[in-house]
Amino acid sequence: MATNLEIDPKLLEEALRIGGLKTKKATVNKALEEFIQRRKQMDVLSLFGSIAYEPDYDYKVHRNRQ
Repeated sequence: MATNLEIDPKLLEEALRIGGLKTKKATVNKALEEFIQRRKQMDVLSLFGSIAYEPDYDYKVHRNRQ
């Protein structure tokens, strides 16, 4: 899908340099992928401490490999 965007040229040039990609299109696509991945990671991190575990559960019992 073709889209016309007004992207800050300084940001794009820095992203090209840091990312090491050859085209602006590849750089923007990679930036979007990383943005989405980061947001998903933040969603997962928000779950830490929110899961209630059974107080009598002994996780060490299941560590034996047979």
